[in-house]
Amino acid sequence: MPSTPRIPIFDGHNDTLLDLYRPQPGKERSFFSQSEHGHIDLPRARAGGFGGGFFAVFIPGERGASPTDRLPDGGSYEAPLPDPLELGYAQRIALGMAGLLFKLEAESQGGLKVVRSAAEIESCLESGTIAAILHFEGAEAIDPGLEALEVFYAAGLRSLGPVWSRPTAFGHGVPFAFPRTGDTGPGLTDAGKELVKACNRMRIMLDLSHMNEAGFWDVARLSDAPLVATHSNVHALCQSTRNLTDRQLDAIKESDGMVGLNFAVSFLREDGRNAADVPLETMVSHVRYLVDRLGIDRVGLGSDFDGATIPQAIGDVSGLPKLVDALSAHFSEADLRKIAHENWVRVLRKTWGA
Repeated sequence: MPSTPRIPIFDGHNDTLLDLYRPQPGKERSFFSQSEHGHIDLPRARAGGFGGGFFAVFIPGERGASPTDRLPDGGSYEAPLPDPLELGYAQRIALGMAGLLFKLEAESQGGLKVVRSAAEIESCLESGTIAAILHFEGAEAIDPGLEALEVFYAAGLRSLGPVWSRPTAFGHGVPFAFPRTGDTGPGLTDAGKELVKACNRMRIMLDLSHMNEAGFWDVARLSDAPLVATHSNVHALCQSTRNLTDRQLDAIKESDGMVGLNFAVSFLREDGRNAADVPLETMVSHVRYLVDRLGIDRVGLGSDFDGATIPQAIGDVSGLPKLVDALSAHFSEADLRKIAHENWVRVLRKTWGA
């Protein structure tokens, strides 16, 4: 692995805030010290050329474990989803996790900055400062009247997924199942359609990664912004409900949006197993398929670090240069720069208007 990564990487998704906010017993850690736990901390981020990304606020269930913690290692499956969350609980956790991100910014001595424009991302990439987008993975902390959306936007929220798989007041997410398509139920509610319109008006990016097919097409019909799936893969290569069909990819291309490659092994493997022995070439195959379908300007990375089982060939954020090196056998340096960060900057500038 190169000691100095050639290209800074901007990443479409991580769950590092949750891992820091509510660590597993015995795995407590600091963002500022290198740890053997988790996937992202500041020393390993610098070693891996991690230039920043979408830092997700994900609200865990009140009873603990996520269904993704119990995905089987083989065969077909459908993981049951937890019940919808109570608004007050969700808002309390969202405030705590967002507050943690701003605390990291304040304590980082210039090492991390919460960004609100594409220009700020570019400046951070040039200076070596980690650029962090405040992202909500699921809108459980947003009330149906959308008053909280205004408050969180004022605080820095710039990206939002209407659902994280489980249902919200705004729509029905896609369950975790294999082998199956994402055509699993109804899409957006009336409140969800108003949320899409409000995000367009406020220029908050909408993330489609956990939407089922009906919800995806509802957003496609309503939204005037590029369609973006921050951490999703190719259904033709791995028949998980979480992956995108060719028809969905074509709609994303038509909107001039993009897709970030998810490193979660169960969304990469042809057999859908939650096993980490995934070669780099499997990841490369998904990237090449996405580029062939979407074009080189519409593909990036969306690791799901700290939220999924990651290929052992990558390990953690310090292993990102290994993926870049594997991709370099198939793409020019100019194209690698697009995949690594330029495409994210492009689509965010188009969405945010700055």
